Formats: sequence, structure tokens, C-alpha cells
Amino acid sequence: MNVYENLVEGLNEAIAFSEGKETGARVHHLTVPAIDVAQVRASTGLSQSAFAQSIGVAKGTLLNWEHGRRHPTGPAQVLLAMIARKPSVVTELLR
Repeated sequence: MNVYENLVEGLNEAIAFSEGKETGARVHHLTVPAIDVAQVRASTGLSQSAFAQSIGVAKGTLLNWEHGRRHPTGPAQVLLAMIARKPSVVTELLR
């Protein structure tokens, strides 16, 4: 099977999967816990500005998370879950 045929087969499988058909594809479901962003930040001992900078988000984004107007998703949610488990990870990795 050449590269083109392999890509077409993969795309057809993805379409079938999205239509709910059995494709034999492995599905992994991961659950990332909801995060209390203010508590996570407080556990690091950093100010809002310093914490926002250390995780690469705008201070306004952090404020929205802390006040519940928005919620972190994707990589930000995973990063915050890691920091919740080990608050020192931010300072250890960014030295």
C-alpha cells in the first residue's frame, strides 16, 4: 500500500468513525479534573501576574478563570492539574 492509499484508508476510517460506525479504532477517554484556579495559584505563592506569566497566559485570562467567567481547557487544563498536584513544578521547571 502506498502513502496515498494509506491516507485515503485512514480518512475513510475517520469518516466512518464520526458517523458512529464500528471501525475497530481504539478510543481513549481521559478525564481531567475540574480545577480551582485561584487555589492552584495560591498554592504556588505567586501573584496573579507572575503566575499568569509563568504558565504563558494573559493576566486577564487568569482573572476570568479565577472568577469563574471562563474555564481552562485543553493543554491549560492539563498544566493546571499538574500544578495542582505539585505546586513547585512551575518554579522547578522554569529556573
